Amino acid sequence: MKLVIVKDYNELGKITGDFILEKVKQNPNVILGLATGSSPITTYEYIIEKTKENNIDWSGVKTFNLDEYVGLTPDHEQSYRYFMEKQLFEHINIKKENTHVPNGLWKTNEEAAQYDEEIKKAGGIDLQLLGIGQNGHIGFNEPGASFDSITSIVDLTKTTIEANSRFFEKVSDVPTKAVSMGLKSIMNSKEIILIASGANKTEAIKHLIKGEIGTEWPCTVLQNHPNVTVIVDQEAAKEAISAANK
Repeated sequence: MKLVIVKDYNELGKITGDFILEKVKQNPNVILGLATGSSPITTYEYIIEKTKENNIDWSGVKTFNLDEYVGLTPDHEQSYRYFMEKQLFEHINIKKENTHVPNGLWKTNEEAAQYDEEIKKAGGIDLQLLGIGQNGHIGFNEPGASFDSITSIVDLTKTTIEANSRFFEKVSDVPTKAVSMGLKSIMNSKEIILIASGANKTEAIKHLIKGEIGTEWPCTVLQNHPNVTVIVDQEAAKEAISAANK
């Protein structure tokens, strides 16, 4: 696992954006796994800016997003499909049919599991972008999630619901379930880049980098992956640096 510490959230976006853009330039048909939430916003803004400046072609790129809230339609303003359209897809020349987001209206795990089959048919994810929750979740794989899990319908913890309530008018509006790639789905990616910003992520990053591998902190599964880059700002890295120096 490679750890990269940057100055702040804006620099995080530039470094991560360049990392992803380089993959697109190297392979015009690259398959990317994408994330939502606040962590990747500066990354997507930078990608849009550089794509326009340098006429980078996204027409052959395929994307698969990590997760979606259960019960939200694609046009709902808090759905992750809507987020991706507004934050990235509408601003680059990617083909709509090449962008995949789990369906929040799926009712069964059998339906959800077909997402893994779609990824497999496409050739597998070349680079997966991840954020991380305060409790160490990646995707919406909450503490206790099996390391063998594939895409399924999952319950969100109170901590995650409260953290995500900043995007909604009130806590009671936040969905309590999501469709999420499983930990096994994520680990099948050829390469992974995880980003984090802010002091509220310090504990999770410490466990990710130095913690004992176990389901209590789902992010620790990434220690078993051969090709992971962690990019964090100085605030998010504090606990990890402290642990490394002990």
